[in-house]
Amino acid sequence: MGNEYIPMSDKINAISRVIVAGTFKVHKALGPVYEICQYHELQKAGLKVTRQVNVPVVYDNIKFDAGFRLDLLVDEKVIVEIKAVDDMNPVFDAQVLTYLRLTNIRLGMLINFNAAVIKKGIIKINTIKIFVSLWLNRINSVAENHWRG
Repeated sequence: MGNEYIPMSDKINAISRVIVAGTFKVHKALGPVYEICQYHELQKAGLKVTRQVNVPVVYDNIKFDAGFRLDLLVDEKVIVEIKAVDDMNPVFDAQVLTYLRLTNIRLGMLINFNAAVIKKGIIKINTIKIFVSLWLNRINSVAENHWRG
């Protein structure tokens, strides 16, 4: 991937909106819930959804089954990872980011159905934002080292 910014496609943005709408429906009706209800809502909306997708690791031209399984793959364009936890852990973000890197998919959504306000339980993670964040952290680190001495 080059350094140029490539905006999300209209298709990916549309899928994201349907995922959010389905999340609101499921949360309103059931509160904390498992992936099967989200799966059902997205299928009803006409999206192709696959559950518990195995994500292999390819290294040195060898494919390894590392036990990675993403919760939902929507239209082969968006990864949805579902949680129902009291506190979100940064490990969950890293999990989604790992899935994005291994699949070359640009957008992941981390959804915590245990959030009191579901809007606050939906986190979008995309590879461009992560790249920019890592790049800015690196620049800050270099600048700090420069000014120290």
